Amino acid sequence: MKWVKYRVEGRVGFITLSRPEKKNALNDVLVQELKSGFIKAFSDEHCKVVVLEAEGDVFSAGADLSYLKQLQTNSFQENLEDSRSLAALFELIYEGPKVVIASIQGHAIAGGCGLATVCDLSIASEEASFGYTEVKIGFIPAIVSYFLLRKIGESKTRELLLTGKVISAQLALEIGLINDTVPRSELQSSVLQLANKVIDHCSSMSLASTKKLISGLYNLDLKEAMQFTSKMNAEARSSKDCARGINAFLNKEKITW
Repeated sequence: MKWVKYRVEGRVGFITLSRPEKKNALNDVLVQELKSGFIKAFSDEHCKVVVLEAEGDVFSAGADLSYLKQLQTNSFQENLEDSRSLAALFELIYEGPKVVIASIQGHAIAGGCGLATVCDLSIASEEASFGYTEVKIGFIPAIVSYFLLRKIGESKTRELLLTGKVISAQLALEIGLINDTVPRSELQSSVLQLANKVIDHCSSMSLASTKKLISGLYNLDLKEAMQFTSKMNAEARSSKDCARGINAFLNKEKITW
């Protein structure tokens, strides 16, 4: 892959945006490489938790200029297929079987902010900033809107998407867009600490099932939700991981996941 790197350290898989000279800006090639990176991480038996990170001072500045120019000459069908490719990436991250943690060292803007939004957990440096600035160039933040509504609710989603304002990491934390902020010098260690906490204390089966549970609950009425959650509860009870976990708990034994 040209602009995306993948490596495993311990049981953490790192997917790294490696286009710092272009502020890790997105284009069709980079989106495809990210999809390949996540497919590899999700199928890698040596990887339990995935960290999405970026080289340089910017997490991602959104779409690059040459890519934006290209979109103007595309047919509707070409733009539809390209949009579906980005949507597939967001869906892959959101519904993938492994926990994805975003390590955000700098600005995450437009499509770059969308990437951070769909990750399960996120830690940002105190100097990072976030914004969905599409309306400022006559565009719309369409694909991310579905995930952002779920994450922070309608009021804040409307405020961010309709104004295109850029907010600080502290404000992003306060509205629930990210999970924590730390000094830049502590970002890597804080992300690793969180990743290893999940690795050490949580069952892989339980993590995958919980992600499926969360994504599946939306748009269900009460009766449908209770049927869905009851089925998932019953499936979890009959799993090998649940048997191991309950046995270890009852015998006051430490379990290694």
